[in-house]
Order: sequence, then structure tokens, then C-alpha cells
Amino acid sequence: MPELPEMETYRRLLQERIGGRSITATLVQREKTINLPPNEWNRILLGNRITLVDRRAKHLLFHLESSHVLLLHLMLGGFLYYGSTEDKLDRTAQVTISFDDHILYFHGLRLGYLHLLTTWQLDERLDPLGPEPLDPSFTLTRFTELLTEKRGILKTALVDQHWLSGIGNCYSDEICFDAAILPTRRIPELTDEEIKQLFHSMQAVLKEAIQFGGYMEPPFYRDDDLTGGFNDRCRVYDRGGEPCVRCGKLISKGKLSSRKVFACTNCQH
Repeated sequence: MPELPEMETYRRLLQERIGGRSITATLVQREKTINLPPNEWNRILLGNRITLVDRRAKHLLFHLESSHVLLLHLMLGGFLYYGSTEDKLDRTAQVTISFDDHILYFHGLRLGYLHLLTTWQLDERLDPLGPEPLDPSFTLTRFTELLTEKRGILKTALVDQHWLSGIGNCYSDEICFDAAILPTRRIPELTDEEIKQLFHSMQAVLKEAIQFGGYMEPPFYRDDDLTGGFNDRCRVYDRGGEPCVRCGKLISKGKLSSRKVFACTNCQH
């Protein structure tokens, strides 16, 4: 599932390509993906201009000149592709939005959605989300305060979108590895120094992942050499049975509440 770095990569690439452009056509292949009847959907979108592409946690927000917002959540299996009819992927797109000769394809939205909302509907939808880990106002002090509210397992807290938004399976494991802390540690056992290291690792890992385009492999456009670049830089995620880059012991793969967990049980404590 795309996490904060993947959606931030999409946001930046989309803002460059469709920011300020008007929608010239739409096509809905799967009505369950949207939240309005297709006729009303088309009426509002056609001719409307994208004023800003923004992100909140794992969501993308397409702000429109009409003051509506398209809210995208890719969920499991969803991804985007931007191109012409000549270089499109050989896959069904649940929704397409055209900008003259270029088209934004929304693929794999069997579980995901693209909803057209008013600003107050958007605020209501996003209100339950926790703070953003890369927000300048999110400090070590605030992170420490949040941890005092938790009594469970570290990984479970990190992927809780109501507690802290944007982190999922991949980056929770990568952050814990960078901090040399097992993701299965109980939060009350963490020392002040471990909390400090965890905070700095969270900042460093997420920023590095954004720099290298996240871990999702499908390209965003033809000749895209950024998207998915972090996949080869993952230290533990999906590396079960491979040698640890830090100590050489084998990475272990386990499960925690039906979630995959990857860690080095030798150098993470």
C-alpha cells in the first residue's frame, strides 16, 4: 500500500504536470470508485481547473477552481500513470481524467477511491487523522507526548493513522531498523534515548524515501526513473532471509496482528 513517501512523490510529479490545467474529459469505468452519479461527476469536473495538488497522510488532494476537492486514497494495489493514449499501460483504469492530449490514469482502485468533496466534507473526512511526522510543528517533544498515550507494541502505534498519519508496513519497519529498535518492543519499555533515536530515524527514513521516489515500482510516466527508486534501498522490508546490511545476520520475517514484520533480531534491540 502506498505510504507517505509514495504519495508525496506523486504529489510533486502531479503538481508539475497538471497544476493550473483544466480538465477536458473524464471516463469512469467503475462507478463504485467515485461517490457521485457519473453525470454529476462529469458536470462538475469538465472545464474545472486544478489549482493545487496537495497531500494529507496517504491521501492526495486535487483542489479545483470550483472549490471542490478530489480526494484520492489508493489503498492496496492502486497506482497512477500519466501519459497519452499511445503510451498508456495495458491495464484497465477505473477512472481517467484528461488534460488535452495527456491523461491521468487511476489503476487498481478496487479497494481505493476517488471522491469529489466540498471543503467542509473534506475537513470532516480528514479530521480523524493524526499529525504528520514531517510537519515542521511535529517535534520530539510532541512525539514523546504521543508515546506516553500508548501502552502497546511500537509497530502497531506507528501504523495507526489516527495516532500518527502516513506511515504503514514498509516504513514502520525501516524506521525501527534505522533506530536499531525491534518493531515488536512495547512502548513503555522505550528509554528517552531510544525515543529520541526513533524520532530522528523517522525523519531521516521518510525524507530519504521521498528523495528516491518511494518503494512502489510502477512508473508514473514513460521513462520515469524516480518512482520506486527507494525499493532497492530498503534495509529490511521484504528482505526476509537476506543478510542484514549492518551486521550480516539474516533478516527475519514474522507477523503481528496479520501484518508482515521484517527486522534484524541481532542488531535491533
